[in-house]
Amino acid sequence: MKIYGQSSRRTRRILGVTLVSLLSFAAACGGGSSSDETSAPTETEAPTDSGAPATDAPAEETPVAGGTLRVGLEADVDGLNPTASALAVAGLTMASAVFDPLFTFDVDGNAVPYLAESIEPSADFMVWTMTLRAGVVFHDGTPLTTDAVIKQFEITRNDPLVGLAVKPYYPETDAVVKIDDLTMEFHPLDASQYFPTALTAQLGYIASPTWLDALAADPTLEQAPVGTGPFQFDSRTEDSVTRFVRNDNWWGTDIIGPTYLDAIEFFPVPDPDTRTEMIQNGELDLLHTTDTNQFQTYRDDPKLTTSIDENGEEYFLMINTAKAPFDDIRVRQALALATDRQGYYDLFNAGEGIMADQMFTPDSQYFNPDVKQDGNDPAAAAALVAEYCGENPVDADGKAQCTDGKVNMEYQWSGPSVIATRIADFYNENWKASFNVTFDEQNQQMHIQEAALGVYNVVGWRQFGAENPGDDRVWLECRNIGGISLNWPRYCDEARDALIKEIANPASPDERVGLIQELVQNLHDSYAYIFMTHSSWAIVNTDKVQGNCDRKSPDGNALVCSTNGRMYFQSTWLSS
Repeated sequence: MKIYGQSSRRTRRILGVTLVSLLSFAAACGGGSSSDETSAPTETEAPTDSGAPATDAPAEETPVAGGTLRVGLEADVDGLNPTASALAVAGLTMASAVFDPLFTFDVDGNAVPYLAESIEPSADFMVWTMTLRAGVVFHDGTPLTTDAVIKQFEITRNDPLVGLAVKPYYPETDAVVKIDDLTMEFHPLDASQYFPTALTAQLGYIASPTWLDALAADPTLEQAPVGTGPFQFDSRTEDSVTRFVRNDNWWGTDIIGPTYLDAIEFFPVPDPDTRTEMIQNGELDLLHTTDTNQFQTYRDDPKLTTSIDENGEEYFLMINTAKAPFDDIRVRQALALATDRQGYYDLFNAGEGIMADQMFTPDSQYFNPDVKQDGNDPAAAAALVAEYCGENPVDADGKAQCTDGKVNMEYQWSGPSVIATRIADFYNENWKASFNVTFDEQNQQMHIQEAALGVYNVVGWRQFGAENPGDDRVWLECRNIGGISLNWPRYCDEARDALIKEIANPASPDERVGLIQELVQNLHDSYAYIFMTHSSWAIVNTDKVQGNCDRKSPDGNALVCSTNGRMYFQSTWLSS
């Protein structure tokens, strides 16, 4: 068996812990923000390291079957359809219960086969031959075959939102070619030595073709997914609870091991304070959060186990560069200069995590020491705004871009969340000397949709953090700009695109490091992002939750416990 991937994108920092102390194990998605801000939907989100098994049972305990695990999530999703739904962290967590991926990540950051049995590249990395495991069936009894994978691929490719992450990277015809019932060839447009990493999450979560056919006639079935996973759908009330029950016919039982839980119930709770109250009151068994103000509370509670990771995604302010006034780089730079980054960290991070200048932490091989995020210079910001407003009081349509010598702008965030609203107020205090700021709070689904449509000025956002940094190209390339865009800032740079192609297929690992450091500089120079903090995700559970880190692949590889705030449940069990 071959594995594809690379050593972790960041150096791991593992600290020994007791049940009430801190474990740093890599897997994040929140930029160190205490706001539980939005994570962009992605099929390439990936882990860093599972770390020590903080939630594993003591050696003398034996896993027991039964019980319902209650999980608190930061948001709900519009549906659980991997071909069409915008599956951010919460959606991917729910999806991991009902769908199995073609590939997944081991603890060393390698993409290893799961539903797939093997994959082999051509010498030029332009053709990848993948073979599926035999004997896998979906929850409705439909067999997993090449035809099922191709059907899902084509439906996904043609979806108006999720297809944006797929369509630009494959030919219009023969993107996936059937060899036999279990074997197929992928024909990507670009050579990449790291292709399997793209099949580790949403693009690799395979749904029943029978269900997909039924879904075409009845869109409400998006709420009742059918996969091959260890749990199957039972019931769902949007914005309330989604329930899955154990799949007693799971294909992996004899190969990987038994599934212990009777059921999992997912509760979307956007406000992190409320999530904390629920787990302390016994209403939840497990939660995830990026609210760093709560971390010490968790550590101080002897009934809770807390695992912290600060090495995944970054939290930043993201700017729409295609829409006035921020189509002018002076205004983008002025916003950066007007932002009190240190004040933000001091007020909202409670001493947790680290500030971010770029998409890599200082201990990463890809970190560029020459890149420093602008900020904390309101006088320089005011000078740039005065220059812009003097030249551009109105846009081409006669709409006022400035009022009283200040730039007019809107700031949007995902809620409802008390802490996110406090953060918006903090930004307004930073910006009001040079900007007239209006607010817009949206639920996570609408927040993502408006970013994709370009209906925003500035948003709070979480992104990047892929185990293979090349997979973050979907957010950066010109080809992903359109009426609906995954290049959210709508910033096009053909030189950047050429650099990204080199990163996917470097002559050597050392060359790749240098190319990625060039990309870091390019991102800084665009002023499309104002980096704030490196994500700090906490996975918090009561002392009866066991076995989270006992996951393994069909070939026996130890797998990550958590991925950028996403959680997995096949090996989880509840003690009495």
